[in-house]
Amino acid sequence: VQLQASGGGLVQPGGSLRHSCAAPGLNLDYYAIGWFRQAPGKEREFVAGIIWSGDITDYADSVKGRCTISRDNAKNTVNLRMNSLKPEDTAVYYCAALRRYNWRNVKEQKFYHYWGQGTLVTVSS
Repeated sequence: VQLQASGGGLVQPGGSLRHSCAAPGLNLDYYAIGWFRQAPGKEREFVAGIIWSGDITDYADSVKGRCTISRDNAKNTVNLRMNSLKPEDTAVYYCAALRRYNWRNVKEQKFYHYWGQGTLVTVSS
Protein backbone atom coordinates (compact mmCIF):
# COMPACT_ATOMS: atom_id res chain seq x y z
CA VAL A 1 0.00 0.00 0.00
CA GLN A 2 1.38 3.39 -0.98
CA LEU A 3 0.00 6.47 0.65
CA GLN A 4 -0.26 9.55 -1.53
CA ALA A 5 0.86 12.81 0.00
CA SER A 6 0.44 16.22 -1.57
CA GLY A 7 0.64 19.87 -0.64
CA GLY A 8 4.26 20.89 -0.51
CA GLY A 9 5.59 24.13 -1.87
CA LEU A 10 7.29 27.43 -1.20
CA VAL A 11 5.69 29.57 1.51
CA GLN A 12 6.67 32.86 3.05
CA PRO A 13 7.22 33.05 6.81
CA GLY A 14 3.90 33.53 8.53
CA GLY A 15 2.05 31.83 5.73
CA SER A 16 -0.09 28.70 5.70
CA LEU A 17 -0.05 25.40 3.93
CA ARG A 18 -2.28 22.36 3.75
CA HIS A 19 -1.06 18.85 3.15
CA SER A 20 -3.28 15.94 2.17
CA CYS A 21 -2.72 12.23 2.54
CA ALA A 22 -4.78 9.72 0.58
CA ALA A 23 -4.77 6.02 1.28
CA PRO A 24 -6.32 4.16 -1.64
CA GLY A 25 -6.96 0.54 -0.87
CA LEU A 26 -6.51 0.97 2.88
CA ASN A 27 -9.39 0.65 5.32
CA LEU A 28 -8.67 3.62 7.52
CA ASP A 29 -11.08 2.43 10.20
CA TYR A 30 -8.25 0.25 11.43
CA TYR A 31 -5.46 2.80 11.20
CA ALA A 32 -4.15 6.03 12.55
CA ILE A 33 -2.44 8.45 10.22
CA GLY A 34 0.67 10.30 11.24
CA TRP A 35 2.68 13.09 9.68
CA PHE A 36 6.43 13.26 10.02
CA ARG A 37 9.02 15.63 8.65
CA GLN A 38 12.73 15.60 7.98
CA ALA A 39 14.66 18.82 7.81
CA PRO A 40 18.02 18.99 6.03
CA GLY A 41 20.69 17.34 8.12
CA LYS A 42 18.23 16.22 10.80
CA GLU A 43 16.42 13.06 11.71
CA ARG A 44 12.82 12.52 10.77
CA GLU A 45 10.47 13.67 13.50
CA PHE A 46 6.81 13.32 14.40
CA VAL A 47 4.51 16.24 13.59
CA ALA A 48 0.92 15.14 14.19
CA GLY A 49 -1.34 12.10 14.22
CA ILE A 50 -5.04 11.22 14.15
CA ILE A 51 -7.02 8.05 14.75
CA TRP A 52 -9.44 7.73 11.88
CA SER A 53 -12.49 6.47 13.67
CA GLY A 54 -11.88 7.87 17.13
CA ASP A 55 -10.98 11.39 16.09
CA ILE A 56 -8.20 11.49 18.68
CA THR A 57 -5.24 13.65 17.78
CA ASP A 58 -1.71 14.29 18.98
CA TYR A 59 0.82 16.98 18.06
CA ALA A 60 4.49 17.63 18.51
CA ASP A 61 5.18 20.51 20.87
CA SER A 62 6.95 22.37 18.07
CA VAL A 63 3.72 22.69 16.05
CA LYS A 64 1.06 22.67 18.75
CA GLY A 65 -1.25 25.65 18.30
CA ARG A 66 -0.12 26.19 14.70
CA CYS A 67 -1.17 22.90 13.24
CA THR A 68 -4.47 21.05 12.77
CA ILE A 69 -4.83 17.49 11.60
CA SER A 70 -8.24 16.38 10.39
CA ARG A 71 -9.94 13.73 8.32
CA ASP A 72 -12.14 14.00 5.27
CA ASN A 73 -14.43 10.99 5.30
CA ALA A 74 -15.84 11.66 1.85
CA LYS A 75 -12.39 11.65 0.26
CA ASN A 76 -10.78 9.09 2.56
CA THR A 77 -7.95 11.50 3.23
CA VAL A 78 -6.23 13.12 6.17
CA ASN A 79 -5.32 16.78 6.01
CA LEU A 80 -2.63 18.67 7.86
CA ARG A 81 -3.07 22.41 8.05
CA MET A 82 -0.10 24.44 9.19
CA ASN A 83 -0.30 28.13 10.02
CA SER A 84 2.24 30.76 11.04
CA LEU A 85 4.95 28.88 9.24
CA LYS A 86 8.55 29.49 10.24
CA PRO A 87 11.80 28.87 8.38
CA GLU A 88 12.46 25.98 10.77
CA ASP A 89 9.36 24.25 9.39
CA THR A 90 11.28 23.73 6.16
CA ALA A 91 11.43 19.98 5.62
CA VAL A 92 10.23 17.05 3.59
CA TYR A 93 6.85 16.00 4.99
CA TYR A 94 5.67 12.39 5.02
CA CYS A 95 2.39 10.75 5.92
CA ALA A 96 2.21 7.21 7.23
CA ALA A 97 -0.32 4.68 8.51
CA LEU A 98 -0.18 3.03 11.91
CA ARG A 99 -2.41 0.23 13.16
CA ARG A 100 -4.79 1.93 15.57
CA TYR A 101 -3.96 -0.49 18.38
CA ASN A 102 -0.47 1.03 18.29
CA TRP A 103 -1.77 4.55 18.96
CA ARG A 104 0.37 4.80 22.11
CA ASN A 105 3.36 4.65 19.75
CA VAL A 106 2.05 7.29 17.37
CA LYS A 107 5.24 9.34 17.68
CA GLU A 108 7.52 6.40 16.85
CA GLN A 109 8.06 5.96 13.13
CA LYS A 110 9.26 2.38 13.47
CA PHE A 111 5.71 1.28 14.31
CA TYR A 112 4.23 2.58 11.06
CA HIS A 113 3.35 0.10 8.34
CA TYR A 114 2.82 2.21 5.24
CA TRP A 115 4.40 5.43 4.05
CA GLY A 116 3.78 8.00 1.38
CA GLN A 117 6.34 9.79 -0.70
CA GLY A 118 7.66 12.98 0.84
CA THR A 119 6.57 16.46 -0.14
CA LEU A 120 8.98 19.36 0.24
CA VAL A 121 7.94 22.46 2.14
CA THR A 122 10.24 25.45 1.99
CA VAL A 123 9.51 28.42 4.23
CA SER A 124 11.48 31.38 2.99
CA SER A 125 11.05 34.98 2.01
